[in-house]
Amino acid sequence: MALRIKEIIKEKGTSVNALAEKMGITRVGLSQHINGNPSVEVLERIADALEVDVTELFDSGKSAITCPKCGTKLNITVK
Repeated sequence: MALRIKEIIKEKGTSVNALAEKMGITRVGLSQHINGNPSVEVLERIADALEVDVTELFDSGKSAITCPKCGTKLNITVK
């Protein structure tokens, strides 16, 4: 299951550096977590810092876009 951390960082208009600072860890440490196999505890800390539910960090496999004006998630279905 793919993680959406980088996507959420971009959606929130922040950066890996800013997120790492908010979490109290280095950018390199955060990058290792993002690109590796982070523990549940680390995922919870990332979700808290991004102000999202931890489930939002995971790619559900659905095609969706987020409205840039209101932030609503729009699911796309190809028939």
